[in-house]
Amino acid sequence: MIAAFTTSVRAFAVLVLIGTLAMGTGQPFLFPSLGPTAFLLFATPLQPTACPRNTLLGHLVGVLSGAAGLATFGLLDTPPDLTHVTWARAGAAALALALTCGGMVLLRLPHPPAGATTLIIALGLLRTPADLLVVLASVVLLSALGFAVNRLARIPYPVWKPQAPVAPVTQGATDQ
Repeated sequence: MIAAFTTSVRAFAVLVLIGTLAMGTGQPFLFPSLGPTAFLLFATPLQPTACPRNTLLGHLVGVLSGAAGLATFGLLDTPPDLTHVTWARAGAAALALALTCGGMVLLRLPHPPAGATTLIIALGLLRTPADLLVVLASVVLLSALGFAVNRLARIPYPVWKPQAPVAPVTQGATDQ
């Protein structure tokens, strides 16, 4: 019960700050995949999917893959239309997700919310270079705030990569 409350309060506080930035700048600092990223940072902060490296680089893979999908299918200047999806839009989304999934697996950077980020871009919801930079800046900000909040809560949140699991020591394991 306490964990649910503290997770909720931390996510709320951080999203209020990011939302305030979005309101003040008129830029899309709030976007859907920030929600599951915040959940990972505050509900499961010690899991590899929540570490700063996987969060930042996973979303970077998603952004680049989404842009590649748009470019490949000639949609860089095409506004979004979620109710009349074309073959080109479906192709851009499928390619972007495939590149994101493959890229994260290849680079060993699991961060599932990046799959949503790539679709947001490939579907054209955020597609300009300025939008893509704001998405990445928002992820950097969320990661920094997540680091600060978790460390203030005395959670040993990693600085960059996931912490290596500690292998149990068994008596006689080295006796051969």
